[in-house]
Amino acid sequence: MKTVENALDKNISSHKNLIKNAPVPRLVENILSKNEGVLTATGAVRATTGTYTGRSPKDKFIVKDDICEDFIDWGPVNQAIDETSFNKLYEKVLTYLEEKDELYQFKGFAGADSAYRLPIQVINEYAWHNLFSRQLFINPTNEELASHQPEFTVVSAPNFKADPAIDGTNSETFIIISFKKRVVLIGGTEYAGEIKKSIFSVMNYLLPRRNILSMHCSANVGPEGDVALFFGLSGTGKTTLSADPYRRLIGDDEHGWSPNGVFNIEGGCYAKCINLSEKKEPQIFNAIRFGSVLENVVLDDETRLPDYDDVSLTENTRAAYPLDNIDNIISPSVAGHPNTIIFLTADASGTLPPISKLTKEQAMYHFLSGYTSKLAGTERGVTEPQATFSACFGSPFLPLVPSTYAEMLGEKIDQHNSNVFLVNTGWTGGSYGVGRRMKLSHTRAMVHSALEGELNAVETTKDSIFGLEIPIHVPGVPDEVLVPKQTWENKDAYTTAAQSLAMKFHENFEKFSQVTDSIKEAGPLYKA
Repeated sequence: MKTVENALDKNISSHKNLIKNAPVPRLVENILSKNEGVLTATGAVRATTGTYTGRSPKDKFIVKDDICEDFIDWGPVNQAIDETSFNKLYEKVLTYLEEKDELYQFKGFAGADSAYRLPIQVINEYAWHNLFSRQLFINPTNEELASHQPEFTVVSAPNFKADPAIDGTNSETFIIISFKKRVVLIGGTEYAGEIKKSIFSVMNYLLPRRNILSMHCSANVGPEGDVALFFGLSGTGKTTLSADPYRRLIGDDEHGWSPNGVFNIEGGCYAKCINLSEKKEPQIFNAIRFGSVLENVVLDDETRLPDYDDVSLTENTRAAYPLDNIDNIISPSVAGHPNTIIFLTADASGTLPPISKLTKEQAMYHFLSGYTSKLAGTERGVTEPQATFSACFGSPFLPLVPSTYAEMLGEKIDQHNSNVFLVNTGWTGGSYGVGRRMKLSHTRAMVHSALEGELNAVETTKDSIFGLEIPIHVPGVPDEVLVPKQTWENKDAYTTAAQSLAMKFHENFEKFSQVTDSIKEAGPLYKA
């Protein structure tokens, strides 16, 4: 792939004060001196993002051009914008950035496996966004930096606001990928997550074209070298459950699965920290120190201690930190083929089992379904859990048709005999507002048993509505918790809610008309 040096305006590339791959202390100094953020008692910096405290999926576009037109799954997720509109907006943003007193550049990589990594650069208006980029992507060595030639560039100008009537956007905010120019253009939002997710979307286009499965999942490896994947949308527990003191972390959010095994796409973690505590999540809690970035976390005015329980700014509070802030990581972030795959869902209806063992066909059905409840704060306008189906547990970031990723996953499950489980980290004893969130200690016990192989041949009972095989006993978990209906006081209400969710599965799956009958029939047993 060609480099993108010529894609940036020469006046930006040779900006009078372009700060290149600045070390963490200098970036922190600039953040504080320019009042972009404040220093917390933990040593991390805290920044706020104003109006936008989550992703803006309705403002995300891909440029429709002769490079990608025939490959993109165009629609409400991958909205098209024409080349002329993009080019005009691109020039406006570059002109805007040219006038800034300072700009920040980060050069690094996406992809820990050197055979498949993507050289990238990020141009930032804010020092704190540059620090975020440095902590989330893979930093080059001095030798690698000297010869680094970026193949994709993110240009981030949060204070530049689009005019929808002129620029062809839906609002003042825009996140636009041009595969021809090899550029991501971001404006009108200070939410740093757009930077990392835009590169993930790029990798989800590039990697499958090299026969590598790109995945929205976390991953870790056990003492015996056994690898586990945790799929799930934001808020389902990928970061929390993969940060296990008894297993080494590969990564918390984005991975590739190549013929050699699994590799992390990133170099850091972007953890949700709502209700974070040292007791429940010690690895994440202790990783937030100097060089880390806290996003929209409320601080005590006097002590500058973070109040992780305060949701007054948003429930989508975040912490960005490098992988090496966690003690038990695998470095480089590359491991073998997965023994265990776990699909995580935060079911707000409270009717899915907390854990169930999936057949190959059920695994493909639930991977394509990608059911969860979208949690408050992860997207603009979401204030309470909403049922959603996100193909492959990552539809917002998938440029290609979902079957591309699903077929690759199915082939790899067969090839490597991976065991697959569906784990509900959502509600129990009732739906949202009536029941309660599943205890993290119970979820950890179930996941531990799955990873240790204790559930591969355990006695199960079949759920009469969803057709899922539920273990009748899991060490460390009360037996009655395993069967959702037993946790509800009103059994009729449970049945009604479960049947309603089953029908939503069926209705959603109608769009996957090309899959085999065996996969279609692997969904819920209940049909109206």
